[in-house]
Amino acid sequence: MKTVIHPSETRGHANHGWLDTYHTFSFSSYYNAERMSFGVLRVLNDDTIDGGTGFGTHPHQNMEIISIPLKGDLEHKDSMGTVQVIKENDVQVMSAGTGITHSEYNHNKEKSTNFLQIWVIPSKLNVQARYEQKHFPASSRLNKLAPIVVPFGEPDGVQIHQNAWFYRGTFDSAQALRYKLNRTENGVYVFVIEGDIVISGNTLRKRDGIGITETDEIEIQFLGVSDVLILEVPMKINE
Repeated sequence: MKTVIHPSETRGHANHGWLDTYHTFSFSSYYNAERMSFGVLRVLNDDTIDGGTGFGTHPHQNMEIISIPLKGDLEHKDSMGTVQVIKENDVQVMSAGTGITHSEYNHNKEKSTNFLQIWVIPSKLNVQARYEQKHFPASSRLNKLAPIVVPFGEPDGVQIHQNAWFYRGTFDSAQALRYKLNRTENGVYVFVIEGDIVISGNTLRKRDGIGITETDEIEIQFLGVSDVLILEVPMKINE
């Protein structure tokens, strides 16, 4: 088993006034040659947007883009005619494929919204652009890991063009569980949304991340109330 740890305070950071953002991997003005990606997991941004502001219309191509609101609501519009509000416990995915333009704004004018923006390099290029959004009740992940993102064609989560699985779990007490990878050749990246956990003797706290490879199973110990995101991804592009 190999591990790489990314403490929260080592993330890239930029405050644009309307946007306060932290980057686990190199993004925009933040560049770290040792933190370009974890396999096909290319971007993991922790974005807070002021009320009534947001990302204006901009393009994407050949990327799977997942948004997970943690607090507040996002208002989405895109070139396919989609107009949606994405709320807490929703998960949104855009398969940018041959090309898409979109905007994401804070739906509330009076308070900020916080969401995770995640980019995954797809296994297929130039697919038809698509949009999907699903609601996952908080109760569905209480004291267990619930799937929220799955490979295209599988049930349960929003679907992406990649052999990747995302799970989220919220735990209300000290406990432990084992996570068995869906594919032994994949790696798994664990991101702590809230709380304190231990993996392979490493204690991780709020917004810390750990990447784990060369194993088919990991054990996670939750030291108390915790909210975690499990990102299982191929370690090679087009794998």
